[in-house]
Amino acid sequence: MKTVKIKNSNKEIPIGKIVCVGRNYVEHIKELGNEIPEKPVVFLKPASAVIYSGDTIKYPDFSQDMHHEVELVLLIGKTIKNTDLKTAEDSILAYGVGLDMTLRDVQNELKKKGYPWTIAKCFDTSAVLSEFVLKSDYQLTLDEEIYLKVNEEVRQKDSLAKMIFKPAELVQYVSSLMTIEEGDLIFTGTPKGVGKVNKGDKLEAGIDKILSLICNVE
Repeated sequence: MKTVKIKNSNKEIPIGKIVCVGRNYVEHIKELGNEIPEKPVVFLKPASAVIYSGDTIKYPDFSQDMHHEVELVLLIGKTIKNTDLKTAEDSILAYGVGLDMTLRDVQNELKKKGYPWTIAKCFDTSAVLSEFVLKSDYQLTLDEEIYLKVNEEVRQKDSLAKMIFKPAELVQYVSSLMTIEEGDLIFTGTPKGVGKVNKGDKLEAGIDKILSLICNVE
């Protein structure tokens, strides 16, 4: 069973479902030629896709165009359903940084046919996680910058304040669609600058000086 690791603690929390949000930064939406959504775009990843900082991302043999997408990740601390905004905020137990690795060529073909994105998003090693910092230890302001480097070159760097839908709003919306439980994760979308990675690349990601991860592509 995959778990979330809490920073400065031996505590680990089993991961339930992983809810991902697409198209949550305007400039990223524009760089892919998509429309700005009225509501969050939601899809799922399996917990089996999770790896951690220091692990290796495996390039699937059915894709030639895997992209990096760095994201703020929320860890849910209690079961909620159809909640109000305050309860949604209170349900966020901790923050992490994650990589939503995406097979862009596969995704584009699926979108053309009107099919779900599953194959492009749910492959093994497609969800990379840092340690998580408890909200009781650090209160996110959204003034923080999230970043990603490939071979020490900055590819993505932007303020979390640019999210269209803020963390509590995302939690509230997802809770209107499905029950959210302790141990669930919510990936909150990626800023502009997504791009292709190649075998042998070294990826570094983080949120200011709070969280970081590092991994290689193989």
